[in-house]
Amino acid sequence: MAKKNISSTDAVHAGEPKTKAFDAVPSPIVASATYTFESSAEIVRHTEGTHERPHREEYGRYGNPTSRAVEERLAALEGTEDAVLFSSGMAAISTAAMALLKHGEHVILFGDCYRMTRELVEGTLARFGVSHTIVPAVDVAAIAHALRPETRLVMSESPTNPYLRCIDLEKLVLACKQKRGLKTLVDATFATPVNCRPAGFGIDLVVHSATKYLGGHHDVLAGVVCGTQPLCSLVRDLRGVLGNVADPHAAFLVGRGLKTLALRVRKQNESALAIARYLEGHSAITRVFYPGLPSHPDHETARAQMTGFGGVVSFIVKGGLDAARGLVDRMELARIAPSFGGVDTLVEQPAIMSYYEMSSEERAAVGIDDGLVRLAVGIEEPEDLVADLTRALA
Repeated sequence: MAKKNISSTDAVHAGEPKTKAFDAVPSPIVASATYTFESSAEIVRHTEGTHERPHREEYGRYGNPTSRAVEERLAALEGTEDAVLFSSGMAAISTAAMALLKHGEHVILFGDCYRMTRELVEGTLARFGVSHTIVPAVDVAAIAHALRPETRLVMSESPTNPYLRCIDLEKLVLACKQKRGLKTLVDATFATPVNCRPAGFGIDLVVHSATKYLGGHHDVLAGVVCGTQPLCSLVRDLRGVLGNVADPHAAFLVGRGLKTLALRVRKQNESALAIARYLEGHSAITRVFYPGLPSHPDHETARAQMTGFGGVVSFIVKGGLDAARGLVDRMELARIAPSFGGVDTLVEQPAIMSYYEMSSEERAAVGIDDGLVRLAVGIEEPEDLVADLTRALA
């Protein structure tokens, strides 16, 4: 079993240089789209890779000093050789997939995943000749049946969205090692590097929507891919072609968020567990999905590979669509919004948010119950959030 304990100091100071521009405490925002060279000889050294500063910048689409400083911190935090920052989480996962796949190849995707990730695989990649197989969430044994000679990538989330299924990372890696050249990609946005570091289990690429916990304040769009230097180089090169680079100010906000990441996540872990236990004992709730509860199907897996169970609690309200809508509308402290991972508690009903254009039957076919509610816990006091739920459920 890979080491799962992560020092909070990692989250605050990972990869930060001791000496900074102008002696500033925070890493400065370098708001530049282009960079000058003193001579043609310097350009040659940079192009040949012999420059005295290996990461010397050339043009904003290929990198930025603010972004690079944050990338180094993210790599240190994830325990990987490198990291690549993007303009959003979907930019990160789509670029990573496109860097590893080409026409005629095949990808395996585990179900119960973010809807846009599924759309990427079933829609966008399929248009470019990449075939796919969707297998049940966390069912590692299904890989053997889904494998083809042309399979090149296996993608999963852990925990998943919205039912928080946790895949056994060690078994996933072992199952994929049987095929040479097969890569693994795990979206660990719900876990955060504080709760789990998939690369320590042998996962090739780890993706985060930095919009969520890493940024932590609902004020930035960003994404990151972490992994080995060769794989990240492929991803970074394609980022330069596609142009989905993070803005320097966005990079600064992610870097700022990393300073309080461990503090926020520990608080959210504790509060979400308390709320999950409260909801599980409430007569108006049919079922609660939270990896920290023994009733969750992946509780033992989560205990083995995570140090905390995250800040999102999903649950089904008795009475279906209208009952869940009423609960959401009556909550006062939690605000209605389609995100998670920030300091403010957010609540949403997937049936009318992400899956609004589907019928009840169509939603049921993809595993979305009409009464499902997703509560993304912030850093408010848990007793205040429980009181808010109690009023809404009365």
